[in-house]
Amino acid sequence: MMAMSDQKLTKKELNTISWRYILASQLNWNYERMMSSGYLYGILPVLKKFYGHDETQLQDMLRTHNQFFNTNAIFGNLIMGIDVAIEEQDGHKAKETIIALKTALMGSLAGVGDSLFHVIWGTIFGSVAGTLAQNGSVVGCVIWIIANIALLFGRAALLPLGYKQGVKLVTTLKDKLSAFTNAATVLGVTVIGALIPSVVKATVPFVYKKDGVELVIQDTLDAILPSLVPILLVLLTYWMLGQKKLNSTRVIWIILILSIVLSAFGILGCLLYTSRCV
Repeated sequence: MMAMSDQKLTKKELNTISWRYILASQLNWNYERMMSSGYLYGILPVLKKFYGHDETQLQDMLRTHNQFFNTNAIFGNLIMGIDVAIEEQDGHKAKETIIALKTALMGSLAGVGDSLFHVIWGTIFGSVAGTLAQNGSVVGCVIWIIANIALLFGRAALLPLGYKQGVKLVTTLKDKLSAFTNAATVLGVTVIGALIPSVVKATVPFVYKKDGVELVIQDTLDAILPSLVPILLVLLTYWMLGQKKLNSTRVIWIILILSIVLSAFGILGCLLYTSRCV
């Protein structure tokens, strides 16, 4: 039987399983085991290397890694890096430790990862890139492409990082990671707030006339607060998204119908979420 100390993983092997997981983590996503098939596919070469000498152990670890697994796809690379480091050290006897590790980390890292990468990253770079592209600048497209490439290769680097630092990475950086998430959230909200006047174009063209006196509603609103209507529309959208019976699809339909109806009655004079008025 080959000793585990002779089974050290090379940098090439770590990069291989990292990219295997990136490509397959969501391909066979299902409601029974979520991302387990993608995780198993990613770590499979390592399992063959560690347990290929013992068919019974190999089969057992294959079943172990095909158990329920669901987390933020990007942080899945970090979990796998920690996983293979432990299995390299302790082999099959680390089975229960691995199960506990994956169970503990997949939930805690899911919330952090979804906030950082699915919400904040896309919000900041997507908003800036979208605004530039909407104004006819090709730089917007370039920014979005570069942001996604950086995220892809940054994700690939998480597995070797997890392998080198192990559980220490999660325990020592737990508080710092939480603080970073909060700071990034504030930054994302600030960016969105700053983009509202330039991205959401909505005016009130209605003019009140009586006895030769005209009251331009939009001028009155601008005197109270410039871009007041776009701000109110964003707040309305935000409020609707927080209602239990409404989801993003229903909110989009409500906004579309509301835009058409108000425009038909001459109350709303600009298309929502565009840079030109009609």
